Amino acid sequence: MIGIHAAGMVTAVGLDWASSAAAIRARLDGFAETRFVGSGGWRIGAAVPLPRNWIGPRRMAHLAAGAVADILRQRPEAKEAELILCLAEESRPGRPVPDPPGLLRMLAAILGLPERRAHVVAHGRPSGFVALDRARRMVASGQARQVILLGLDSYLTSPAIAHYAGLQRLLEPGNADGFIPGEAAAAVLLAGGGPLRLTGLGLAREIAFLGNRKGEDGEDLPLRGDGMAAAYRIALAEAEVDLAHVEYRISDLPGEQHFFKQTALMTLRLERGRKAFQDLWSPAESLGNIGAAVVPVMLGMALAAVSKGYAPGSPVLVEASGDDGACGAAVFHEARGSVRRLSVEDRYAAGAVP
Repeated sequence: MIGIHAAGMVTAVGLDWASSAAAIRARLDGFAETRFVGSGGWRIGAAVPLPRNWIGPRRMAHLAAGAVADILRQRPEAKEAELILCLAEESRPGRPVPDPPGLLRMLAAILGLPERRAHVVAHGRPSGFVALDRARRMVASGQARQVILLGLDSYLTSPAIAHYAGLQRLLEPGNADGFIPGEAAAAVLLAGGGPLRLTGLGLAREIAFLGNRKGEDGEDLPLRGDGMAAAYRIALAEAEVDLAHVEYRISDLPGEQHFFKQTALMTLRLERGRKAFQDLWSPAESLGNIGAAVVPVMLGMALAAVSKGYAPGSPVLVEASGDDGACGAAVFHEARGSVRRLSVEDRYAAGAVP
């Protein structure tokens, strides 16, 4: 069983894991005017405040290097770990990393490490779940002792902005059903054991994905949440838990109604018997749509919550889905098992609060 041992982040609200996780918890955001012009003026985005104005592949390499260096500061031995690189879909306009081998060469030069090969997973937002499955197989087979899962993406490129603006999918005056483009790099160190352990993983596909146009009359098929529900069922069955006993969830929820409806429909279909409030966190509230970086960001959020003691309990379920209908869900348990966090009222009743 693999677990998360360390995390690294470079986001619009922080240049390392600790500051990013703290800012996301505090509901701070990195939304500001960008260099892109829209119908109502400068477009709003969530750009990373790097010390120099790098652009293109070099910018992406520095984002990735920051996330990996964050892990190496915590775990120097991780420099020997295998690397899985999560990137945007190959068919996505304006994808920021068209040449993964070139990115790896720049990454090695920036970090001062030998150039290495990496397993590339290019499925956009759900890429991290495919990478988790690959990582646990690599560790279980003895192919690797440690694996760094690195997610890197940006929607802040001219072709991407033009494409999604043309589809009216960007949040702007006059269009409330859109997302805020962002960018980020995040990494997690995976190995056997760890404070937060992967106990269930599910992958599925939604046929009624955004803009599917598969109905007999050429209209979109009605969204029922079948794909996400299937991913949840697989992950929950493997973890031997039901949704009612998941203490909190973290979802990508990039900002469009389609994905909120998908999560809501899945909850209505699977949750039975729960009475306590189940919290739902989303990094998009602070970072916008960060594409393939979102799963490692969410894993970093969960690790920070466990490490700092503010997690609502155990287990946590992490979910994400792509524009093409790919859905993923993963269940993580704390190593010490389920721990109930007492409210102030409970602690008062128990005599812990004077």
